[in-house]
Amino acid sequence: MQTGLKITTFAAGLAAVFGSAYAVGGATEPAAAPKEPAHQDAHAEKERPAKEAGAGESPKLPGGLQVSQDGFTLDLDTPRIEAGEPAELRFSVVDEDTSRKVTAFRREHGKELHLIVASNDLATYRHLHPVRAADGTWSTPVELPGAGGYRVFADFTPDAENAEGVTLGADLAVAGDARPAPLPDAERTVAVDGYEVTLDGALRPGAGSELKLQVEKDGRPVTDLQPHLGAYGHLVALRAGDLAYLHVHPNGEPGDGRTEPGPEVSFTATAPSKGAYRLFLDFRHEGKVRTAAFTVHAGGASPEKSVPQDGESAGHGH
Repeated sequence: MQTGLKITTFAAGLAAVFGSAYAVGGATEPAAAPKEPAHQDAHAEKERPAKEAGAGESPKLPGGLQVSQDGFTLDLDTPRIEAGEPAELRFSVVDEDTSRKVTAFRREHGKELHLIVASNDLATYRHLHPVRAADGTWSTPVELPGAGGYRVFADFTPDAENAEGVTLGADLAVAGDARPAPLPDAERTVAVDGYEVTLDGALRPGAGSELKLQVEKDGRPVTDLQPHLGAYGHLVALRAGDLAYLHVHPNGEPGDGRTEPGPEVSFTATAPSKGAYRLFLDFRHEGKVRTAAFTVHAGGASPEKSVPQDGESAGHGH
């Protein structure tokens, strides 16, 4: 993964109406997202077409919306699982030039590859750490609570000269009675597992901006956050509707002589376009990783509340 933001463009037909934020673990769905069938039992489309970039959008090829990009393809061996049942996700990254599975990756923040799984309504989020076999096949256990459509994101950098980070995405169907939920209202402070996390700053389309997240417990600032994958926090942003993928790391890192272990974790981010986004912050304290989730609106007015809601972690897999 890169310090810079990985961004993507809108899928064709994405509507402009979205809901807003919530505390971690609540159910979500963009207002204009396509409806899921009552019973989800088939693999969704292999690739989501990207809308031509317009004003304020990145002209680059999108990351995360495409199963193939920059000479690599995400081959998902497990396109369907059952809701609420333990399962194993198996996949590989294929080099299109050789048609072989990639076995050499550059280690970024302690891992060769980071795997994100999110439901289309953004109610469920998992940051998983798969294991690679010698032949290039990756696998990880996963259990997803709700039926419906999901997106699997593989975030990696090939171990090659001048290689840049790549984010590929593939669709995963979770069978069962699908009940998509609306996107939650925007909250500046959310509660998760006894902690309160407050977001300061705005996400702006086409321009970098600082996002500061402050962690408190029992009304007191947390000043002893623990490093997690080489940082005091990891932030993933997904655009409501098409699940365009953004991933940034904090400004500074443990041991650099200037970055404190809390209570504040700072990020610099750029939104590819106007719209609603879900932000997922992973942080470690007292030996456990927790996930705080927010909805923010880039380039558009939206009421934002300051009353925290209690909820379970959106989900951080290990």
